[in-house]
Amino acid sequence: MAETKNDAIAAFDAFVETYQVKYDKAAGCLTKDRDTLLAFYDFPAEHWKHLRTTNPIESTFATVRHCTIRSKGCLSNKTALAMVFKLVEGAQKSWRRIDGHYQLPKLIQGVKFTDGIEVIGNSAAPQPQAAA
Repeated sequence: MAETKNDAIAAFDAFVETYQVKYDKAAGCLTKDRDTLLAFYDFPAEHWKHLRTTNPIESTFATVRHCTIRSKGCLSNKTALAMVFKLVEGAQKSWRRIDGHYQLPKLIQGVKFTDGIEVIGNSAAPQPQAAA
C-alpha cells in the first residue's frame, strides 16, 4: 500500500496501463471509481484498516442470518425487526473499539486530513458535517 495518495494514484495509473489491454472492462470500472477507492487517504491513518474492510458488515449479518434461519420465520415484520435488533445488540458486545476513536469528533467537525495526517492551519474554519 502506498504511503501517500499521490503514490497510490501513480501505482493505480501504472496498473491500469499494464492491464487495460487485456482487461479493458475491469480497468474501465476501476478507473471510473478511482476517487472512491482512494478516498480513505482523506481520513486519519488509524482508520484506514477499518475503512478498507467489509468484515464488520459480513460478521454482523452472518450472526443475524444464522439465528434467523433457525427460528423458521417470525410471526410479523415487527417481531422480525425486534429479533434482528436484539441479535445485533448482543453481537456488539464482542466488537473491538475502532483504532483512533479519538479522531472521530474531528471528522464530524470537518477537520481535513491529507494522507492520514491532520491538515493544520486551514484558512477557513471547519464546517460541521452530518455523520453517516
